[in-house]
Amino acid sequence: MHQVAIQNTDTPRQQLNLLRKMQAGRLNAAFLLAVAQLVVLILQYGLLAWLLGTWLEMGVTQGWQAGQRELLVQLMPWLALCLLMRPALQWGRERLSQEASLRVRSALRQQLLAHLAHPAQLGQQASSEGYLASQLLDQVEALDAYLRRYVVQAPLAVITPLLILLVIAPISGLAALLLALTAPLVPLFMVLLGKAAAASSRRQLQSLARLSGRFADFIRGLTSLQHLGATATAEQMIARSAEGYRQKTMSVLKLAFLSTGVLEFFAALSIALVAVYLGLGLLGILPWAKEVIPVPYAQALWILLLAPEFYGALRQLGSDYHAKADAEAAMTELMPLLRPTQWQHPGCQPYPPQPLQANPPALSWQQLRVVTEAGRTRLACPGPCHIESGQSLLVTGPSGVGKSTLLEVWLGALAYQGQLRVEGEDFLHWRLDDWLRQLDYLAQAPRFMAASLADNLRLACPDAEDSQLLDALEQVGLGAWMADRTDPLAVRLGEGGRGLSGGQLSRLALAQLLLRGRPLWLLDEPTAHLDPQSRREIHQLLHQLSRGRTLLLVSHHTEGLHWVDHLLDLGQQEEADASIHAITLA
Repeated sequence: MHQVAIQNTDTPRQQLNLLRKMQAGRLNAAFLLAVAQLVVLILQYGLLAWLLGTWLEMGVTQGWQAGQRELLVQLMPWLALCLLMRPALQWGRERLSQEASLRVRSALRQQLLAHLAHPAQLGQQASSEGYLASQLLDQVEALDAYLRRYVVQAPLAVITPLLILLVIAPISGLAALLLALTAPLVPLFMVLLGKAAAASSRRQLQSLARLSGRFADFIRGLTSLQHLGATATAEQMIARSAEGYRQKTMSVLKLAFLSTGVLEFFAALSIALVAVYLGLGLLGILPWAKEVIPVPYAQALWILLLAPEFYGALRQLGSDYHAKADAEAAMTELMPLLRPTQWQHPGCQPYPPQPLQANPPALSWQQLRVVTEAGRTRLACPGPCHIESGQSLLVTGPSGVGKSTLLEVWLGALAYQGQLRVEGEDFLHWRLDDWLRQLDYLAQAPRFMAASLADNLRLACPDAEDSQLLDALEQVGLGAWMADRTDPLAVRLGEGGRGLSGGQLSRLALAQLLLRGRPLWLLDEPTAHLDPQSRREIHQLLHQLSRGRTLLLVSHHTEGLHWVDHLLDLGQQEEADASIHAITLA
């Protein structure tokens, strides 16, 4: 599968070029078919003009019926061939373009889904699921018209006028000059209006994504809204969002109709000038050429037939230019999701894959610091810290001090300053995919899908047998709950795990960790939303389940955690001379 390589300095236009290169073969073939279709069209109009011009001469010199049948028999096979070739070439062009667009969008969606499912991103995505769904569906779909039409039409809009001018210029230099002088007006207005259209399209896509996210969130929480009597307020908020989206959509349509009207006006004006010149020439009343026919009838007819095609490609490009504006707006929204995780420092050399370790890793760090692009310090841990293989560390401290940031560093989600080591080796020697196979990460709010209990457990281990699932549930303390049910694995959960209590969902998340069997656990406030009794029970359960594993546990609460090997209080960094060490918890 092709990958979309996103760099921090890339623009949406550069990213669209990368997408286009993913299917360059099909798109180039579609362009060649479009050029062949243009050549066939020019020949077809030439044959028609020759046929009608010859018939007119025969009607004047030999009578209307003399020789017409013979000429028609001679030209009909060629006309029929042109008439059959044009739709065949058009079908081939559209089929190749559609296939290229489908493949690019499919690959892009797979990469987005893989990125969103990445453990390093689970704590990073603050957007609602509805907003993300809109990005995956609507905004990726907005690239279709760009890939299917604009990519081929853009070079075709340059080739078509040039090729037609090459045909017309030997016949009538003045007609070619009239067309050439008016042609630049079309792309000029297209660019001027296109900039406004791009900004308007971006606002429309953002409004659609917000509307989708808000609607999905309200649907998910509909039961709670009904209990609180807040459905009327929710309806008003949805109505306001829908009205905002309607207004932004109408502004996009207004610009589209305005640009199309301007392009049609200039095209019609230019064709009319050419028609007036040729018509007066055939009548012999041109001011500078009295009683002279500068362009014979057949050739004049050929020029008039080609004149609309001269502007047709430009007009079509003007229409498709809005597809480019929509695509750039969509790519602007998608680029943050496609940016690769900041893993290695600039200039760090790639290392070969690391083998999967069976033993839990020993971790250490010193002078660790994470600073945002804006210069804000997210984490400052100046002192050395070391965790032996199979030991546990409780990371605590006030909100905002960097507890979750520490886990994100070990997930490879953030660039950092300082030194991290795994088993004494530099952390940067690991490739991200290799390292993530060593660990499991549990966020504050584990996500469950609306499916059976077995399906949710098999998200962690797709090949697990039913006996393994039941054993994992037994280990996390759900044995009594299973005893009351004839087939506990078939119990269906609602959206977000509805049907189980908070404590049961926490145990279910731990069962997923057991099924994956990774040697390193990173847990971010796994008991944040539980009552004190449930919190103590889960903490004691962690004591049993984490044996033989290296554990980094982030929590505000220490009750029931007397068993941890080390405590790291990041709040001590506020003291002037503090040296933060992992100290034994009493």
